[in-house]
Amino acid sequence: MAARERLPAGALLVTRDGHLFTRHAISFHAPDSELHGVLTRQREIEELGAAMQSATAEVETLRNAAAAAERDVEQRRVRLDELRDAYSDRQRHQHALQMEALRLGELDERVRQRAQQVDAELAEIKAQSDVTMAGEQAALRRSAELQDEVTELGTRLTLATDLYRRAEAVLDLQRAALQRARDEVQKATFDEQTCNNKINEIDSSIKVISENERRLQSALQSREAEYVNYDEAPLQQHLQQALAARGQCEQALAAARDALESMEASLKAIDEERHATEQKLEPLRERSAEMRLKEQEARLSEEQFAQQLAEAGANEEAVAQQQEKGMRPGALQGEINRLSEEVKGLGAVNLAALEELQAARERKDYLDAQSRDLNEAMATLEDAIRRIDRETRERLQHTFDEVNRHFSEMFPALFGGGQARLVLTGEEILDAGVQVIAQPPGKKNTSIHLLSGGEKALTALSLVFSMFQLNPAPFCLLDEVDAPLDDHNTGRFCELVKKMSQQSQFLFISHNKITMEIAEQLLGITMQEAGVSRVVAVDIEEAMRLSEAAA
Repeated sequence: MAARERLPAGALLVTRDGHLFTRHAISFHAPDSELHGVLTRQREIEELGAAMQSATAEVETLRNAAAAAERDVEQRRVRLDELRDAYSDRQRHQHALQMEALRLGELDERVRQRAQQVDAELAEIKAQSDVTMAGEQAALRRSAELQDEVTELGTRLTLATDLYRRAEAVLDLQRAALQRARDEVQKATFDEQTCNNKINEIDSSIKVISENERRLQSALQSREAEYVNYDEAPLQQHLQQALAARGQCEQALAAARDALESMEASLKAIDEERHATEQKLEPLRERSAEMRLKEQEARLSEEQFAQQLAEAGANEEAVAQQQEKGMRPGALQGEINRLSEEVKGLGAVNLAALEELQAARERKDYLDAQSRDLNEAMATLEDAIRRIDRETRERLQHTFDEVNRHFSEMFPALFGGGQARLVLTGEEILDAGVQVIAQPPGKKNTSIHLLSGGEKALTALSLVFSMFQLNPAPFCLLDEVDAPLDDHNTGRFCELVKKMSQQSQFLFISHNKITMEIAEQLLGITMQEAGVSRVVAVDIEEAMRLSEAAA
């Protein structure tokens, strides 16, 4: 038994007794001698039972070990999940530190950018101040130039006046020259006014530039004070602390990664050990199955031998005593031959008949259970169908009676008399049709086809509203249902709508003025221009209040 586990594939191990051993099977040799009779078989069966019990105990031990290994693996997996969660927490913490470091870096960058912006503003303010001073000097120079121009224009005006006085004597000859002089005088006057306006504008500009210069000087002083008082030391210290915390987190993350790798290696070793255990467990399972087969075969052989002894009428105690006395084999050979002939006369023995019988019984029990389940299901379905049919008939009959009652009440209210009812056209309510019998006051018609268009419309409204009253909805939409009605019937229709509007809100489309009068809100479509539609809404109560107020 120990050596067969080392046999290569396809090899056999044969003992001196003729038993054959392979890696996964055992074949016992039973010689036909008096030392290997029924008792020997019994001892073998007992030995096999003991071996099977020991093998079963060993298998149970291995199963317990496998279960313990699986529990250990499950604990390791739980620990691995905890470590993974811790690793995820570390990653989130690291991410938060990275975001904080990024925020501090951005803050530092904004501080540097602000410092550069302050320097640029100082430079811009200085350049603007230079430009302002240059503009002021240019304005002063322009003012002096304009003053010179004014003086020159005054001189020119004096000369023109003298020329005008001299030209009066020769008016007829120098009329054209006089006209030109007048034009020059007007031009000079306009130039003078223009120069005065420019001088005023330049003075205003000088004042504005001076004001801007003072404001820029104050802003420059405030920016210089802010730049001098700015301290970067706290930000630098906070940044160094964040960098140190980041280094510690990276070290902790590396340690967690190492621990995770070690746990994964341990888990891998445990998986390999479990796999090896399962591989060792499989031959034991096969061996246990073979032992069970051998036990079953031995039990069948015992039953066959017992049956043969019973059929032969042999005394088992006498046979056992003869075996113990050591009866000669030759004396029993004739009996054996006779029994063999009788066995041959019985024909082939089916050793698997008991198993087939057991399987057939189990199959029969299974089919009987299935048949009972199907019969119970059929009975349940038939009961449900009968119950549904009964409830359907009851509900349909109740609904039909309610609609018929409302219809018989609604029809005389609309027509001012008459009678109407619903009649079933068959005995079975589930398959029967429905016939409408309507007789307005003064008519004895036999079919609703003999009614006029307006009477048919009112009858249809009576039936629809009778069904509507079974389960009134919050809203009811009516689309030109009063179109075929005359004024008298339209008034009855409006009265019915007013009565039913207490529990439902009606929205109706109509071109009838009588129907429009009962509405609380009117919505209309008008076309004031060709191809352009417009919605017009009128609140009747509001319109009445406005008209009363106007009156």
